[in-house]
Amino acid sequence: MEQISIQIKDKSKARALMNFLKTLDYIENVTSANPLVAKVSEKDKEADFFALAGLWAGRDVSQASLRKQAWPVRS
Repeated sequence: MEQISIQIKDKSKARALMNFLKTLDYIENVTSANPLVAKVSEKDKEADFFALAGLWAGRDVSQASLRKQAWPVRS
């Protein structure tokens, strides 16, 4: 069995990497020296979701306006 140690600066990217590694069938065990990176509580997940609430409030976002911005020559 081989063991690899990786240092990652960003906690959210460390969590994403750990979640990805857990999906691979040839990875036996994924652990973290920092317990804050290893687990994300349900409360944190809810807070992240609701942090984006109202992001588009008061903005004119429609299919036509997005296409006009993306391809100004075509419209």
